[in-house]
Amino acid sequence: MASMNGKISEQPMAVRFDHLLGVISGQRFLEMRGLNNDLPFYICEFKAAEAVEMERVRRQLVTRLANMSIPCLQGRGIQVLEINLYDLSVELLKTREGSSEQGCLWDDLLAIEQEVEKEQLLETLQNVLGIEEYLIPAIGERLAASEYDVLFLSGIGEVFPYIRSHNVLNNLQSTAKSKPTVMFFPGEYRYSLEQGASLELFGLLHDDKYYRAFNIFETQA
Repeated sequence: MASMNGKISEQPMAVRFDHLLGVISGQRFLEMRGLNNDLPFYICEFKAAEAVEMERVRRQLVTRLANMSIPCLQGRGIQVLEINLYDLSVELLKTREGSSEQGCLWDDLLAIEQEVEKEQLLETLQNVLGIEEYLIPAIGERLAASEYDVLFLSGIGEVFPYIRSHNVLNNLQSTAKSKPTVMFFPGEYRYSLEQGASLELFGLLHDDKYYRAFNIFETQA
């Protein structure tokens, strides 16, 4: 639980780790109870400056969860499937043919990155990494090939603005609704009655509205 002086997302990392461990290892979370027909999508927000610390927390979570004995999983640990959107994007670009016989599209993009306008590069990447055509099917393949209990999505900051987090979440609705998903998000997931819900990347860039996710720091263990 948070101490009395602020949100859990503003507490020291050790407090946040304990909260995340408690929520994710709980039967309510794993069995996706109490969602009121919403999807089992959770946002784990952190400040951009905390990226390295949050990376460490994420790795520790994966290890600790795997080594727990969970009654609702017949006493075994929790298997986390990790998908880093940046690593996945690079992988997809490396499988696409480039302009030379031996080269791949990733090599081409690295070569032109310094020379072209950012908007042009953005357009190229968005065409090549079409979320519906390429990215979501690639995530779907990994989900289908894995035995897992929880999906961790990271690399959001690295792929912005080529890939928008709300686009990923919207398109994942049909692919990843059978198990809980935690998206590690460098910014704030805000909610107000007036504005609705929105993802504020790095606390500055407005990443459009996304209504159907829970803030994991406001979720009870």
